[in-house]
Amino acid sequence: MGSEIPGSDVDWDYPLTDEDLRAIDSAICSAAAPKRHALSARDTDDDASAGSPPKTRRRLPESLFVFQHQQNNDNTNNPTFSFSPCSRNRFSGGSSSSHLSTFQEIKFGGRIIYGRTLEEVERAAKELLDFVETKKREEGQCILGLDIEWRASFRRGVAPGKAAVMQICGGNNCCYVLHIIHSGIPKNLISLLENCTSLKVGVCIANDAAKVLQDYNVSINRLGDLSDVANRKISGDPKKWSLSSLTEMLICRKAPVRKILYWGTINITTFMSMVFNVHGILVDAAKGQLPKPSKIRLGNWEVDVLSMEQIKYAATDAYVSWYLYQVLKNHPDPVGSAETVAN
Repeated sequence: MGSEIPGSDVDWDYPLTDEDLRAIDSAICSAAAPKRHALSARDTDDDASAGSPPKTRRRLPESLFVFQHQQNNDNTNNPTFSFSPCSRNRFSGGSSSSHLSTFQEIKFGGRIIYGRTLEEVERAAKELLDFVETKKREEGQCILGLDIEWRASFRRGVAPGKAAVMQICGGNNCCYVLHIIHSGIPKNLISLLENCTSLKVGVCIANDAAKVLQDYNVSINRLGDLSDVANRKISGDPKKWSLSSLTEMLICRKAPVRKILYWGTINITTFMSMVFNVHGILVDAAKGQLPKPSKIRLGNWEVDVLSMEQIKYAATDAYVSWYLYQVLKNHPDPVGSAETVAN
């Protein structure tokens, strides 16, 4: 079988001092003040102290946003998502009141099966075929998150490379990263892709299917475009979603974290019990940002062996595609709409 990339348990503890807690209280009280008071005070200060040095504004302690990650070799009870610090905060500003918000990067934390030889990819596809049949028998359907990667071209007149990597994920526990630029697409994988038993979902997945058809003469049947589903499910003007923007829109929330901050320390088990349901899927209080670093996204996917960063990136994309479909499927239809997400 292909190489298995085990998930890792991530733990962080960050004790808060009394000074930190006082700073947090001060920031929360300041944020709760009416915006008009802040504007009035600012105008008054500007008029009264024109030309004077700017005042130093109080900021939250940096320790609040620095999570100290420690690797744990025990992979039991490993959560599907892991989180790492993220510098971006869409909700920062004067509009928040008693809530503090940060985005955390989403990373798939389950098992990753990486296959690069024909035999490894064939065995991986056989496992997926068995998985599809089991899901169909138990639940009546099977949803697979699917995405592909290829080497970008930065020279005018030079076409991009063939589809080099295909990542497939059907749940919280395991994702498959198949290095098809080396293995080709063997019989079992052809059967999986052409089989209409499973719904393959992703953002602009029809484009991925067209590229696979062009590069390998293999059809991917029964597609579900997350962007189209989102536009049917979410009121407002239709948009052309990217996987990143759809992730932020659907699972990023301004979560009340003040209660967490007042605990002296918090470990990953406690934290996950608060934001994950029993199936390991993020609930509405969760916040996440899908990282898309250019050095990986636009990197060389035709290398002999993918790096760990590339493997994790690919697996996360496939997983998020699968997960977002579950979110959209359970999202209420707009008022007056009778449309539902097709199974």
